[in-house]
Amino acid sequence: MPSTADYAALSLLPPAWRIDTVDQLRRGRDPCDVLESLLGTRRLGPGMTRASIQSLAALAIARGASRGLTPLVWTDAAYPPMLAAIVDPPPMVWLRGCVEALERQAVAIVGSRAGSPYALAVAERLAADLAERGIAIVSGLARGVDSAAHRGALGAGGTTIGVLGSGADVVYPSEHKTLAQEMTARGAVLSELVPGTRPLPMFFPMRNRIISGLSRAVVVVEAGEKSGSLITARAALDQGRDVLAVPGNVLSGRNRGSHALLRDGATIVETAEDILEELGLSPAPSSHRVGASAADPVLACLTPGESSDVDTIAEQSGLSIARLLPRLFDLEVKGLVRRAGGGRFIRI
Repeated sequence: MPSTADYAALSLLPPAWRIDTVDQLRRGRDPCDVLESLLGTRRLGPGMTRASIQSLAALAIARGASRGLTPLVWTDAAYPPMLAAIVDPPPMVWLRGCVEALERQAVAIVGSRAGSPYALAVAERLAADLAERGIAIVSGLARGVDSAAHRGALGAGGTTIGVLGSGADVVYPSEHKTLAQEMTARGAVLSELVPGTRPLPMFFPMRNRIISGLSRAVVVVEAGEKSGSLITARAALDQGRDVLAVPGNVLSGRNRGSHALLRDGATIVETAEDILEELGLSPAPSSHRVGASAADPVLACLTPGESSDVDTIAEQSGLSIARLLPRLFDLEVKGLVRRAGGGRFIRI
């Protein structure tokens, strides 16, 4: 019976060998035999031998166990079927958190690492609204839009999954260690890279195919012409997944990549309902729609005819500023509140 060590050894082979590796696994070959076949026909880098690969695999398994990581190999029932269906899935992934998080329908939200306040607010709100409907949010735990999406899902009490360009026990950037820990309570942090692997530039484009591979759709929020999130969008298209994009400011240049996706046929996203409709899912009733009542947590904090500042509304509603502002703007459009200047709002 194949062992975890056999799959760990396959995961240590050069990325360029991945498609051939998976092709042989799909034909039912034992991973040990696949390793023998590949090493018999290809040349490894300097200092790398079958023995050294197997030694590194054993060390990875020991480190993973000591760090509380769960290894999921190709043949495990818990290995995500959507990920297994892509052309080049990893032979195994290492997970920290709840394996059950991988069973949920998922949507990826990705975008700029240097996101504008608008982009961060939109990402957080979309993630929260989807999470409230039971959708898991997938992203890359990067600065900017990624972390805003993770936090939005957590704020709504939902599930979020972070895919790393390093080992699952090496959080990058390091300031997101607390965020990653919070995610593991209801979601997960995972990687195809063996435990202890440091983040390198080549690993981030590789992990993008996993972000899209885990997801039914990829939503791009604020991407420039050379944004890494466009790599995720291209991977999604190659994998037959839906690609959606949020429109943005045409003057700043921050949205040229997103707008290029829209010109090429990506679905425009303004609300979570747009995403659910694209996926063929029935949106649940939402307080963001016309007809929001006094039960709305924001309206409940406002006294008709009296103005309140944003900080006070945020404190009373329990919402972060990033989640509160889009809700106030929605209520303004619906004619339920109006701005009073100085960052204050009045319930009509």
